[in-house]
Amino acid sequence: MKFATLPNGTSDGALYVVSRDHSRCAPALAVSTLQALLEDWDQFAAALQAEYDAVNAGAGVEFDPTQTLSPLPRAWQWLDGSAYDSHGALMEKVFNIAPLPTWPPLMYQGISDRFHAPCADVPLPSEDDGIDFEGEFGIITDRVPMGTDAEAAFSHIRLLVQVNDWSLRKLAPREMKTGFGWLQCKPACTMAPVAVTPDELGDAWRDARIDLPLIVDWNGTRFGAAEGYEMSVGFDQLIAHAAYSRDLVAGTVIGSGTVSNETYREVGSSCIAERRGIEILDHGAPETDFMRFGDQVRMEAVARDGTPLFGAINQRVVKG
Repeated sequence: MKFATLPNGTSDGALYVVSRDHSRCAPALAVSTLQALLEDWDQFAAALQAEYDAVNAGAGVEFDPTQTLSPLPRAWQWLDGSAYDSHGALMEKVFNIAPLPTWPPLMYQGISDRFHAPCADVPLPSEDDGIDFEGEFGIITDRVPMGTDAEAAFSHIRLLVQVNDWSLRKLAPREMKTGFGWLQCKPACTMAPVAVTPDELGDAWRDARIDLPLIVDWNGTRFGAAEGYEMSVGFDQLIAHAAYSRDLVAGTVIGSGTVSNETYREVGSSCIAERRGIEILDHGAPETDFMRFGDQVRMEAVARDGTPLFGAINQRVVKG
């Protein structure tokens, strides 16, 4: 199934069922919000499947992804991992940092009270902060009990999403040195218009990873097309790590970290920081600047047969 959230004057919006080809949508009749669905998935799933079949058969109205909110306009919890070793190893080399262990995985808890709409302008304080995009894949869980292991965690993955984890790079070093974690350098994120159940990906959902490239364009120029499968740990393992000492509430969003491949020189990057790191290694200094107000970034992953999946994040950064 595929779901989107459209504005209705409330903080959580209205849940819509979206056709497989993204041409049609209809208000969900069984449940009013995505959060309510996640809190009682089994109660509503059969009715929503029938609604999904109907919209695929032509029911509903034309779907306009540019008018959507993020599938979860606000969430109880946003946890972001760093599951692509190629990205971490590059950053360690560039900044002469001792290699970190691959387990337990790196993860931080970011703000989740708001996710930007996928085609809305993103207001930020200053160009001097090093504005960067970060293309990621993510999952949304139902309730996960404390102590859930990776095998059991797999069944708690209800939805797959695509995320832009905005970063202010020049603020990050100062905050990292405090040992208190990130705050100012991590503003609100963005989700792509459509959240999808894992079965919609077919063979591209394997080992709790999304086996598809994430296409990133910056100001209309291709910036990266890194494959999503090369995570060092799957989303099931990220869930188990997060749930070690706490229950995860229904509607917990977990990110993969910046999608990155060992062949980053060939496939490109999903964030500017990685491109700058490559330039430092190759030329001794970065050549690519961070984003300026008015710059636009577009991110989209589609099925290998061309079927749309999450829709596109397509945003400008503007002075806040």
